[in-house]
Amino acid sequence: EAIEFTAGNPRVEHITGVVHLFRPTPAAQARSAQTPPAQQARGALCCLALPSDMTIADFCTFLGAHLLRLRRMRVLRRQRVVCMVVMRMESPEAADELYNDLNGKPFSSLEPDIVCRLVHVRAVEVTSDAVAAPAAPTAVAAHVPPPGQTELPTCPVCLERLDEHVSGIVTTVCTHMFHSECLQKWADSTCPVCRYCVQGAASTSRCGVCATCVDLWICLICGHVGCGRYRAAGHAADHWRTSGHCYALELDSQRVWDYVGDNYVHRLIQSKTDGKLVE
Repeated sequence: EAIEFTAGNPRVEHITGVVHLFRPTPAAQARSAQTPPAQQARGALCCLALPSDMTIADFCTFLGAHLLRLRRMRVLRRQRVVCMVVMRMESPEAADELYNDLNGKPFSSLEPDIVCRLVHVRAVEVTSDAVAAPAAPTAVAAHVPPPGQTELPTCPVCLERLDEHVSGIVTTVCTHMFHSECLQKWADSTCPVCRYCVQGAASTSRCGVCATCVDLWICLICGHVGCGRYRAAGHAADHWRTSGHCYALELDSQRVWDYVGDNYVHRLIQSKTDGKLVE
């Protein structure tokens, strides 16, 4: 089976691809013994869907002790409104233990019908990617590591190097990477770097005029939902002109726009967790 996915902050980049899944059978396990190790799936699992109100920090807590054996985790969008998680464990045995413990287990005891569905992953194929313009040759040469070595990126939260052999690495929908422990302490549904909101992306809201689900803004005065001016028909701005309601919240980034001042008003953003204002 293959599932198409998208990733990236829609305002910055758009990545599409396919996750190839498989279900082990006795015959397949017998054939895998004759398959070279490089061609076998190495401890990769996929959680097919997360509840719309579950953050990545909540999912890390749900993994429990298995989080210590996690090497990489990547959050992807499936059918635009559903988030799925691809995980690579430290070994196939660790993946089997995670599968046996959590497959079919409810995410919350308050909602026993919403359970975790895990499947094995054969490969993840990226079909299109937003590629940045190449830098000048001198700038590239200055940042190229010595042959046989690679420079590890840093975690934006703790500023330490991201080494999967030391701590699990989580890649969010907007393609930013963090330590699993650092993201678990982030008490917010937005990305710590770009403030992209996964819950906002999973919303099924539509423009009240043209019914599009792209680039949506909600009026903070009356709750009218309209589309943006640059990637859609601009019905949110039309609502401001006719009603005079100047404050609108962008559903993707959770930022507030002031049509009168023609800029963002960041201080109006309030955290849902602790009620604090967020810049």
